[in-house]
Formats: sequence, C-alpha cells, structure tokens
Amino acid sequence: MTWPMVKLHDICRPKQWKTISASNLHEEGFPVYGANGKIGFFAEYTHEFPTLMVTCRGATCGNVHISEPKSYINGNAMALDNLDAAKVDIKYLYYFLLSRGFDDVISGSAQPQITGQGLTKVEIPLPPLAEQKRIAAILDKADAIRRKRQQAIQLADDFLRAVFLDVFGDPVTNPKGWEVRPLGQISTFENGDRSSAYPSGDDLVSEGVLFLSTKNIVSDTLSLESCQYITEDKYMALSRGKAKRGDLIITLRGTLGSCCVFDCWHEKAFINAQMMIIRPDSGVGNIFLHDLLVSKAIKNRLQSIGQGAAVPQLTAKQLKELLLPIPSIQEQKRYEKIRNSVLTSIKKMQSESGVGLFEAITQKAFRGEL
Repeated sequence: MTWPMVKLHDICRPKQWKTISASNLHEEGFPVYGANGKIGFFAEYTHEFPTLMVTCRGATCGNVHISEPKSYINGNAMALDNLDAAKVDIKYLYYFLLSRGFDDVISGSAQPQITGQGLTKVEIPLPPLAEQKRIAAILDKADAIRRKRQQAIQLADDFLRAVFLDVFGDPVTNPKGWEVRPLGQISTFENGDRSSAYPSGDDLVSEGVLFLSTKNIVSDTLSLESCQYITEDKYMALSRGKAKRGDLIITLRGTLGSCCVFDCWHEKAFINAQMMIIRPDSGVGNIFLHDLLVSKAIKNRLQSIGQGAAVPQLTAKQLKELLLPIPSIQEQKRYEKIRNSVLTSIKKMQSESGVGLFEAITQKAFRGEL
C-alpha cells in the first residue's frame, strides 16, 4: 500500500523555546521537559496540550517524547508546535519518528544537535487519520507488552543485587567479618600491550582474534555487537594483553571500573591499553569477584580514587591495593548457584521481551501491512 509522503514542516512548526536553568527549577508546579524527559517544575508552561518533542542537543539527540498537558518544553528539545490534528495523529507521528530515527539529521561531532533546518529532510507517510489512529492503538499495545517485560527484567536484576548483599553483606563495612585482602594478593594482572594498543591496516581483519576495547563492556557485561579482529600472527607477536575465557576485564580510563567476564565462545582475545585483565586465584571465583567489583560500593570507591580531571584513570597499583572482603569458597558457590538461576530467568524474559515483536510490528505498520 502506498501512502502520500508529506514534509514534517507541512504538518507542524518545529521550535526551540527558552531554556530554563537548573537553578530556576522548582519542586512543584508545571512539569519541565529537557533533553531526555522531565527534569523539574516551573511556575509557567509553554504548551497547554500534549506536544511531541525531539531531543536536539547532546548525547541523547534524536530521542522522542510526548509531554503532559500544561508543560514547559525547554531549548534542549525541539517542540513540534501547531501539529495539524486534522491531518496527523500525535501518537502515530511519535511511533513513526521513533522508528525512523534521526541519523541523517543530526549534525556536529563534539556536540550533536538537530536544527529546524535539518528537520526539513524528514518526510512522513500519511494514511487517512482513522488508519493512523488504528496503527497507533496497535503499537500502544505492543509497546506496553515490551515495557512490562523490561520492568520484570529490571526487577530480577535488582533482586540479584539484593541477594549479593544478603549473602555477603556490604563490601565496605563488611558486617559479616569476612577476611579482607588486597586484590593484588588474590589475583594476577595483565596489562594491554601499549606498544600495539590500536592495531590498524593489515593487522585488522574481518575474522581472526578478537580485539577488545572499552566499548565492548556494556552494563558490566561483554558486548560483541561492535567487534574488531586482529590476525593470528599479530596476536602471537604481542607480549601481553591476551585474555582467555574466564578472565575478568576491567576499564582503566574514562568510565572507570566497568568490568566483564570474558565468557563468549571465542577462546582468546587481545585487549587495548585502556583495560586490564584480572585472573583470580583458585580460592576466589571469577563470578563472585566480578559481582563484587561491580557492586555499587566498590564502583564508587574505584571512581573516587581515579586520577586525572580531563580523563580519569586507574593504575595497576591502585587496583592491587584495593581491599576486598573475601568469603569462603563455599559461600561464593552458594551465591553463584542462586545467581545462575536468576540469570536463567532473566535470559528467558529477554528472549520474550517483545522488543523484536515491537520492531517487527512497527516496520509492518509504516509499510501499510498491518
């Protein structure tokens, strides 16, 4: 089915309103929307009715939201004012823009931004209004399923963190009196190879040995969505920075203390100089040590001792001197058994999260196939 395409500017008037500084926000009043949702309250409002807005500055540039009635939309979000309700349904437009994205509209590298001029590139498929409302209602239901499953996943993750504290106690106050030892006494360390921190040219290949950087640690788990590989010859020539399955990898620069277990199907990998390999001794499980290092209390400590204002960094010496409570291996294994059960449930919910279903339905909706 082919629907007419209309320019975004033909159905609304994108506008940036005056930005309210954080110091002028109130604890109550009319909600204020910033770059990524509500940020506080103000005594006045700019929009009496729900309004579609697009984040137009910063790292979240391109995010899409709909405001509550009687809200203030500040200059970090582009308000799509004067939306022609006789031609377009606001929820239909919201889902379309969410699906479309703004990669071809965002400009600027140091500070990403979307301008009113940039939005002139955006065109909208416009079926009859009744069809728009039908599509929006279907996508509302699919989105609700997705959100409920994501909430369940978050609750399971929160439960796992609570189990860790219940079994071992707070790692800083150590209420259960576990033996406290420096990290350097319970594990060995291996740096990334600084002389070859960033392989390039013929060293990089489409298949080979994994070359990991800090972007491969996401939410304290190994992420291989964006990978690079080096040749086997390059890997063999390296003197250090060689990770093997079961190793812990921790970041030393930028986002301090992000940590993952190298647990994918690859047997080995090479890490860059911004990371460190940690290999726990036989009396310390890698799963327990990982969860200890990424606990809120220990992460806060790592971030507090990081050096450098522009680019914070940790040193091997700081990590080796980090004091940690170490329970018995039996307690570690008891926790790991509970953890495996919870993670199995989380993975099942993730596979049924509805994200893929929502995306598939969205794509069909805007192709006129629903």
